[in-house]
Amino acid sequence: MRSNSLSLRLTVSAAVIALVLLAIASVVLSELFQQALARNFDNRLRAVLDSLSANVFPGPDGSPQLTGNMADTRFTLPESGWNWQVLPPKPQQEPLLSPSLLAKPIVLDGKLLSARDNERVASFALRAASGQQLRGLEQRITFKDIEGEYAFVVTGNYDELLQEVKAFTNALYVSLGLLGAGLLGAIFLQVRYAMRPMKEMQQKLNDIRSGKIEMLHGNFPTEMQPVADEMNLLIQSNFEIIDRARMQVGNLAHALKTPISVLTNEARESPSGLADKVKEQVNVMRDQVNLYLDRARRAARAQTIGAATEVEPVLQSLARTLQRINMDKGVVVTVSCQPGLKFRGERQDLEEIVGNLMDNACKWSKGRVEARGSLLTQAGDDGRPRILIEVDDDGPGIPAEKRKIALKRGQRLDEAKPGSGLGLNIVTETAAMYGGIVELHQAETLGGLRVKLYLPGFA
Repeated sequence: MRSNSLSLRLTVSAAVIALVLLAIASVVLSELFQQALARNFDNRLRAVLDSLSANVFPGPDGSPQLTGNMADTRFTLPESGWNWQVLPPKPQQEPLLSPSLLAKPIVLDGKLLSARDNERVASFALRAASGQQLRGLEQRITFKDIEGEYAFVVTGNYDELLQEVKAFTNALYVSLGLLGAGLLGAIFLQVRYAMRPMKEMQQKLNDIRSGKIEMLHGNFPTEMQPVADEMNLLIQSNFEIIDRARMQVGNLAHALKTPISVLTNEARESPSGLADKVKEQVNVMRDQVNLYLDRARRAARAQTIGAATEVEPVLQSLARTLQRINMDKGVVVTVSCQPGLKFRGERQDLEEIVGNLMDNACKWSKGRVEARGSLLTQAGDDGRPRILIEVDDDGPGIPAEKRKIALKRGQRLDEAKPGSGLGLNIVTETAAMYGGIVELHQAETLGGLRVKLYLPGFA
């Protein structure tokens, strides 16, 4: 996928949204799980606190005494973090401690117990001497006929809860990571599947340009069908415009032919200086009309969508024809062309362009003419493939300072040779209609002129 493609934009945007939502989900789920564990932890402590308050009563001297057994064995393990204690209101009275405290009561700062609920229960957190993080509850209870309040305290090892949270978070991240990878794969496949009709349309447009099909037919999605219909209308309109242009060119040719013939006949039947001048100008008019009509026909053909011409058959046909024409000179015309090479245009125009080049080469050669066709690896300025046709001869060539002049209309560098001086210019104009370029160079092997012709083609 290219950096500016719709597929990349859809994939990246969907992936970013999915990853952001997964990240938010991981944070929210982790926080909810931690809060649920904390509530469950506090509920267990509250159950222990309620059980403790139900089984502790003051003794004869006011010291708290346990009348039952605490079922949870964690409170019997030394330094387990799971502790309970009951502190009497008077210092001379003995406190009641769980076996896990090893006769060392927990000393609580009054600031930790400043916030209490409706049942006078305070929640607190502290760190034990062993480094454990503890979470606990403290409740003040009074007994009938006993002066003062008894402090009931229960603590639990909060590190165990944090370990559970950490294990859950790690499993959550792994699960969401796998889910994210699956979502990315699903997004990629979804985008590829959704963009497949556009790929199909692109391929059909390429087939239209290459001349394989004429219209954009296919079962496209509802959103794309109007585009396909409009493209077909545009292609049909292009064909109709070209047909009308050709018809108008033909009509113009017929409309001018009669007046020119009348002028020619009148001038021939009335010999005079004026008649000679009229015949001269009429011939110029006829040449100019034919020239511009041919140019209009070439321009119309150059705009045809889907025209494609095999290069090698054209070169071979021209080589055979020119070799027979120049048999008395003994000119040998050889052709080498890359297989499957195609010109993006009409066959008639390719024959006219290359025919002029090969005809000029045969006219100036001493005995050898070579024509070659190949596909260029580097695309043109419009990004489309280009082909290169080279025509070499072993003639005298053209000096570097005169090569630009040779491409101009009506310029003849040697009046001894027959011709009008329009051949290379027609080649240049026709090639330019297709966005092509004509260059003149020195032939490296044969020593004469090398003409390089760059034209649009197919990869």
